[in-house]
Amino acid sequence: MFNAELIERAARFRSADEDPTRRLESCPALVLNADYTPLSYYPLSLWPWQTAIKAVFLERVDIVASYERAVHSPSLDMKIPSVIALRQFVRPSEFPAFTRFNLFLRDRFACQYCGSEKNLTFDHVVPRRLGGKTTWENISTACAPCNMKKGGRTPQQAGMRLQYQPIRPTSWQLQQHGKAFPPNYLHETWRDWLYWDIELEA
Repeated sequence: MFNAELIERAARFRSADEDPTRRLESCPALVLNADYTPLSYYPLSLWPWQTAIKAVFLERVDIVASYERAVHSPSLDMKIPSVIALRQFVRPSEFPAFTRFNLFLRDRFACQYCGSEKNLTFDHVVPRRLGGKTTWENISTACAPCNMKKGGRTPQQAGMRLQYQPIRPTSWQLQQHGKAFPPNYLHETWRDWLYWDIELEA
């Protein structure tokens, strides 16, 4: 089950007070494009700390902010980056891949017939037996009960109405939808680069 409200309530920006004792695997770096916007909102563009440090030494990124947690070696004493920005702009593709996950994200993880967020699957609006294709424009998110109720019929034949007609989304549209589903881990140094209205965890 996917419940967006529960995720939104659980998500908070975490204070840096605990940084010195934070486990290394709990120190991912938020990756920004060269224009200082996140590469991706959903999933959020995060790199493990090792990848971030390697990119710094390869001069592929600039450090924007750091954790108070540091790594040490005979030749290295460095705070772990918490926000990094690519030096070269990565142009996002105009259209996302046609996947089950992206389909659910386009439809905001809700059945397009009844609005339920439980037991999601996908439905051919025009059934395949009637010549319907497996394309963005003919697939909608549906809960299992609505999918079974509709069966091999069109929505009109089944007396069901789609909340939104399926479309081929742009990558920008999916990113906008992704902003509604922040992850459970958000560090306070990320606040200036993300656009969610979420409280700072005490």
